Formats: sequence, structure tokens, C-alpha cells
Amino acid sequence: MKHLQNLITLLLLSILITGCSRSSNISSSPQTNSVYERVMQSGTIRCGYLIFPPYCTKDPNTGKFSGIFVDVLEEAGKNLGLKIDWTEEIGCGTMIAGLESNRYDLIPTGIWPNAHRGKHASFTTPLFYNVLGVYVRANDNRFTNNLKAIDSPSNIISTIDGYLNQDIGTKRFPHAHQLAHPEMCDSSQVFLDVVSKKADVTFNDPSLAAIFLKNNPGTIKNIAENKPICICANTMMFKIGEPAFKSMLDTALTELLNTGYVDAVLNKYEPKPGVYYRLAPPYVVDHSNKSKD
Repeated sequence: MKHLQNLITLLLLSILITGCSRSSNISSSPQTNSVYERVMQSGTIRCGYLIFPPYCTKDPNTGKFSGIFVDVLEEAGKNLGLKIDWTEEIGCGTMIAGLESNRYDLIPTGIWPNAHRGKHASFTTPLFYNVLGVYVRANDNRFTNNLKAIDSPSNIISTIDGYLNQDIGTKRFPHAHQLAHPEMCDSSQVFLDVVSKKADVTFNDPSLAAIFLKNNPGTIKNIAENKPICICANTMMFKIGEPAFKSMLDTALTELLNTGYVDAVLNKYEPKPGVYYRLAPPYVVDHSNKSKD
């Protein structure tokens, strides 16, 4: 009898311990909400941002943000009834890791999609396109009509870590050396390297070159003006596997494209006419059946 009571006691203890263990496991397991659910619950889109005039600028005195992507996203936020929080400044090399660890929900300040980024992140519909020019000193004609000549150990390409000019330099001109700068450096540094003869060439956005030339007239030239070395879509980037979040953003941005808001913002910030490539309308206006009366 005593032996039976001991067995019953052990059985009850076993059930109790197992139940507590399961309860503990259930309560400690993390809740995995999607970015869309998190944004809807908080009413806020948290942004990691790149300081990259005129796409995103922060006034050092007031802390106020401005620029193409700031204006567009703030307007989209108003239409969506969501607050835009400019959470933290980031760099190209670590921005995807911040999305994956949920430090922020969106990187809206003009991201160029590529195959490597596409493995780890998703992108909104483009707002406009950039081209990349090939910039040399104004009196340097060594590479004019002969970009292959850049690919030599005697030449130096100025690049920024994690930026597209570094990728182009590595893949298309592997024999040339690179003068690489940290990802948080000023975007004008690559032009300064060329002007000061620390580098022979750099690849960059004509809008940034226009800003540089405004302060340093006649110092550099684009030898690939008629045939850019690369064409890039300007998008916003977010965590991969978030279809609801993408659908919401794309709908809000498409509305601003179709109403002419994006075009007005581009006109406001464009440092030189024609450096931003607008999107072609996704329709054709057919006047062939219009009355001739």
C-alpha cells in the first residue's frame, strides 16, 4: 500500500513539473509580429536614415529634416494617418542588419536595389531613377571615350564603403586600386580626391556632382554623360518578407506619383535640370478618336 502511494506521489510530481515546464516555455516564447502589424499598433514608421543631400538633410542647429525622401515620406505618412519617426542615422554597410534586428522599420532615403541587397531586403516602387557618371579632373582626357583604360594598376578610384561606386570599381575595373572611405563620410569626398590628385576617377550621382561644382566650378567633368556607367532605381528599403507593409507603402507612394506630388518635390530639390530621371506614366493617352469638330 505504501509502495502504491509512493508511485502515485511520484506520478503527480511528474505531471506538475511537466506542466510548469510547458507553461514556462509558452510564456517565454517571443511574439513575432510583422512590421505592418507593429506599425499599425504604434501608429509610427521608424526610419533609419542616410544623410545624403538633397535626398535627406538634417539641420545641425534645429534637428529638422528635409529633402526629397523626407518630404515624400512625410506626405505619405499624412495620407496614411501614420507618424514618421527619424529614429537613427545609419551607414550603407550596416543598414540591412538594423532592419533584421528591428531597430527601425524602413530606410527611406534613396536606396539603390541590387542583387546582394535583394537577398536580404525588400524595396518599394521607385520614385525616380539616378544615373552614375564617371568623373575625372576637368583637364584630364586619358579616359575619354576609353573607359577600359581605367582598369590599370596605375590608376586610383575613389570610393565609399558599401556604396555602388565601390562595387563598380571592384567588378568592372579590378586592376585599378581603390582609395576607400568610411561609409559615413561626406559624399563630396570622392570628388575632392579627384581634384587633389589623390585619385584619378570616381563614379557618382550627377546631382551630387552639380552640388560640388556649384562650390568648386570647373574642377571636374563627367566623361560618361551620354552613356552612364549605371542606372539605378531610387527606392525605400525594408525587411524582407513583409508583403502587407510593401503593399501599403507602394499604394501611398503611387498615389503621390500619380497626383504629381513627387514631380513637384523633384523640381524643388533638383540641383540641375535633367539630373533626375522621372518615371514614365504607366498609360497612353489616345486622342485618335477625338472629335474633329
